[in-house]
Amino acid sequence: MTYLEKLRIAQESNDSWLCVGLDPDPARLRVDVLKWDEPVLPFNKAIIDATADLVCAYKPNLGFFLQWGAAGIIALERTIAYIPAHIPIILDGKAGDIGHTQGAWAAGLFDDWGVDAITVNPYVGSEAVLPMIGTRPDKAVYLLARTSNPSATDFQGDLRGGEGLSAAVLRQSQSWPVAGHLGYVVGCTYPEELAVARSLAPAASFLIPGVGAQGGDLKAAVQYGRDPVTGPVISASRSILYADMTADFAAAARAEAQRLRAQINALRVAD
Repeated sequence: MTYLEKLRIAQESNDSWLCVGLDPDPARLRVDVLKWDEPVLPFNKAIIDATADLVCAYKPNLGFFLQWGAAGIIALERTIAYIPAHIPIILDGKAGDIGHTQGAWAAGLFDDWGVDAITVNPYVGSEAVLPMIGTRPDKAVYLLARTSNPSATDFQGDLRGGEGLSAAVLRQSQSWPVAGHLGYVVGCTYPEELAVARSLAPAASFLIPGVGAQGGDLKAAVQYGRDPVTGPVISASRSILYADMTADFAAAARAEAQRLRAQINALRVAD
């Protein structure tokens, strides 16, 4: 099964374009959660149990696990194993190195841990991608095309004019000889640029961060995010994970995921 087929099935079965980012932050976890000997895995399990019927994917962010040291990496491996097999896993590590290093990333994350997609920084060119999905037809990478952070324009340029690094990534990468799927990270904090990105990459899956805590344009994400096979993967992390840390955090996370999924689906109908 290809990545897009797995994503499409998950989106249809859960009626969802929502992806929940798994970002276990010790500064945000409740005190009673932190009293657990190893809090990351039970926290993630509770979130997954509460939202698995509401999402199309999960996106563990490597940085949030690294801050816990070796225990965090063990928790990440076990979190990946705990996610239901029919739900795609996008490992958000933004790997971006030359060929042999990218090959090591792919061997560990794709072949050993079994994730379905990885976010990749394309700054070094095709060498960041070909060792990963050049011969893996069932896997995907999401290249950083237009990130959602405020300083994105420092180097990425103004995509509205079709120029700059973001435009170059979207144009040139589509000619690379990949076996797997090549998608793009395009933040909805720049809604006009989402439309341009879709025009430059009409058949690519979009991973769209920036909703929730970053205040991105959800309507634009729905309008320009879909491709010929799937809907976009609209990612939210903090707004769901930490919806209410004074009550039952898992129930609060579920309620926020339900609210956001319903909002996305209402925009789908309107569109």
